[in-house]
Amino acid sequence: MNMAEKQLLSFQVDEQFDLFLLLKGADVKTAKNGKQFIRMTFEDPSGELSGNFWDATDQDIATFEPGKVVLVRGKKELYQGNSQLKIMNLRLANTSEPNDPSQYVAHGPMTRAEMEESVSNIIFEITEPTWNRVVRTLLQRHADDFYNFPAAKKNHHAFAGGLAYHTISIVRLAKTVADLHPNIDRSLLYSGALLHDLGKTIELSGPISTTYTLAGNLIGHIVLIDEEIVNVCQELHFDPESEEMLLLRHMILAHHGLLEYGSPVRPHLLEAEVLHDLDELDASIQMMSTAVEHTEPGDFSERIFGLDGRNFYRPTASKTNQSEDD
Repeated sequence: MNMAEKQLLSFQVDEQFDLFLLLKGADVKTAKNGKQFIRMTFEDPSGELSGNFWDATDQDIATFEPGKVVLVRGKKELYQGNSQLKIMNLRLANTSEPNDPSQYVAHGPMTRAEMEESVSNIIFEITEPTWNRVVRTLLQRHADDFYNFPAAKKNHHAFAGGLAYHTISIVRLAKTVADLHPNIDRSLLYSGALLHDLGKTIELSGPISTTYTLAGNLIGHIVLIDEEIVNVCQELHFDPESEEMLLLRHMILAHHGLLEYGSPVRPHLLEAEVLHDLDELDASIQMMSTAVEHTEPGDFSERIFGLDGRNFYRPTASKTNQSEDD
């Protein structure tokens, strides 16, 4: 794929294009007239855009599976204030065309080598020995997926490497907070931050056409990684119910903050409350930044589902940086 070519999110409303794109998602639905259609999500390194493939036949449903590269003729249009892709023609890429799905996946701003070095430096700062061993063991065990997976299917850091990048971003925020509040246990906070979303390597399927696994749907990443911690404790001959390990497990179990958001317990440690707040902050900043990046100066962004449907204004002063952002 030639990265110099104009990419999906660079096109303006009503501007027609022919692009090779990754079919990231394809959900079969039924319209009011009783006919089937496919809600498709397309992706390239610039981001993703959804559109409807109307009057889909059974053959269409069998052909257009997530993970395939397709050639799309279409244009961007607005529907209820949000951008979507109007599909005019669609076919699978053939073997003589750029059909490698990995070339169409969005990536984060750090390379794997840079993220590995950053994580290694963070682990060195965890001075409590049992936490250090558990964190090091689990990250080594899940390394390939940790540095390759997104942090979410759709909302925040939904790009290849997003899981590790989000984790590193939280630790960077945590260091600043700990500098301002010396009573915070850095080792506990850093350990919780490094492990809090590691269960997503089991919950999610990977960076290409990300879906939830059966374990992800039925159990979820919070409980999945707690089980991993308990298993590693047994392997290393640590007591999973010692105070040290209960503190670490609480960091992960409480990091969603509220029971209705998936945490089986609310934060009852200073460090657990800080981790929850930093997790929310980093995710919100990333969602807002992505939306505003693709907004013209002087306009409001599209509404962000993960932020209560709010949209955000891009000041006209941003015009000076527009060429760098786009």
